[in-house]
Amino acid sequence: MRIILALACVAVLGGLGCGFKSESVDLIVHNGIILTQDFQNSRAQALAVRGGRVIEVGADRAILNKYRAAEYTDLRSAVLMPGLMDGHAHFVGYADGLLEANLVGTASWEEAVERLSEQQRAWPSEWAVGRGWDQNDWLTQDFPDRSLLDSLFPNQPVVLERIDGHAVIANAEALRRAGLFNAQKRSVEGGEILRDKTGMPSGVLIDRACELVGRMVPPHSKVKRLEALKTAQTNLLKMGVVGVTDAGLSPRAIERLDSLQDEGVLKLRINALVSASDENIEWLITEGRRMTDRLVVNGVKFYMDGALGSRGALLRSPYADRPNWFGLATQELEAYHRHLELLHQNQLQAATHCIGDSAVQLVLDAYGELLQGTNDRRWRIEHAQVVSESDVERFAANSVIPSVQPTHATSDMYWAGERLGRNRIRRAYAYQELLQTIGMLTLGTDFPVEDIDPRKTFVAAVARTDASGYPTGGFQSENSLTPEQALRGMTQWVSMAQFQEADFGTIEPGKIADFVWVDRNWLEVDPAEVGNTRILGTCINGEWCYLEKPRQ
Repeated sequence: MRIILALACVAVLGGLGCGFKSESVDLIVHNGIILTQDFQNSRAQALAVRGGRVIEVGADRAILNKYRAAEYTDLRSAVLMPGLMDGHAHFVGYADGLLEANLVGTASWEEAVERLSEQQRAWPSEWAVGRGWDQNDWLTQDFPDRSLLDSLFPNQPVVLERIDGHAVIANAEALRRAGLFNAQKRSVEGGEILRDKTGMPSGVLIDRACELVGRMVPPHSKVKRLEALKTAQTNLLKMGVVGVTDAGLSPRAIERLDSLQDEGVLKLRINALVSASDENIEWLITEGRRMTDRLVVNGVKFYMDGALGSRGALLRSPYADRPNWFGLATQELEAYHRHLELLHQNQLQAATHCIGDSAVQLVLDAYGELLQGTNDRRWRIEHAQVVSESDVERFAANSVIPSVQPTHATSDMYWAGERLGRNRIRRAYAYQELLQTIGMLTLGTDFPVEDIDPRKTFVAAVARTDASGYPTGGFQSENSLTPEQALRGMTQWVSMAQFQEADFGTIEPGKIADFVWVDRNWLEVDPAEVGNTRILGTCINGEWCYLEKPRQ
């Protein structure tokens, strides 16, 4: 009798089509801890994906009983979070840099030049190019000169970019080709040509002076650049990154990324900020914004000043370690205001690089003239490293989003006090203070200036330490973020900054299925331990684009 009743129940459920595993989906993820990051901070065990979007989130039994899937992923009691989004980086620049000498982490100028020589022996090229040196990491922290390069590369042009991208050192051949031995070429607006005791260029060029030699360097071949772009994407997927704001691209580069996404070669989502120029802004206005799930082209990237490490950041008071030097204004203000007016008229976004407190003030003034109070334009200030106390509330007054990179704080902390002085350093890297005034901020890495690893971003934001755990108690820990704030700053708030919060940033029904699978809960482990957690998988649009190989 029991068998007959059971068969009858199966027949009824099958006929109604609403019972056990009655709905087909593409992917079921189950047996884990799902940090949805929704408004209630709810947690779940499983979810179902169809057509690249989450259709339901809930308990294991509810999801597994209701749906049948083409693919199942057992989280093995590990953790699923929204896919990580880098709020400020240079994806194309990082990829191109993979083809050049890597000078990051060198302990001396001599070591940097030796790495360049090794690169040239292995991969000879017309121009010898490298990136990543930082004199602040060396025993002698003065800028080097070109003499060593001149002796080793007497006939080959050499250009080596500083880690922040705001200074280069070039040898005599590169300077000659750029016309910098011309007696009339003494200065550059928005830049500096450093000179030796005889008045000749020392080889070091800062900010806009870098362009004089940079534009002479021939591009890598299309084939090499494509392979490097694929490698760059693979590296980011291994880190749980599903999307990147590329802070400053030419129209040509944007069209190239668009084509690669259409071809399926590029899986990463890109928020492309157009590099500021009359031609590029005209292109953006003529072409109109693009707001697809894969590519956003809606904003323009400006530079108001340089970097603190090369003393190009524009300060209100002189540098503590360079008397009477205030830094460099790299943006011509009349053109800047004209460009901002065009963006405002065309409902486009502005994003401006500001490191020093004077640069922040200038940009807040310019933004305020057009925004005039609370708004939904989502204009941004990139970096916001040194902000005067009187300017903090002005972010909220005109709804300006601070876009910060926490690892800058833990990279700069060894020497930033020498640049800024004891009192002004307290106004630097004030992430919690900025967050409190406006209620959100986006987090990024600024790679390749910093490492691509978002775990380091999290540790720097919450623990305020470097990868080794230094300093004990954290650097200016009063401005640390909570774990939840840091995770939102790498997910939901980035999506808001690019007008995509309806699709990304949380794990909820209707949202696009972008996830990162990690072995431990970042919200509960010791923040300093997040750097040791493992990225087990990265899912974009319901497709696992990276899965860690099982350990033997």
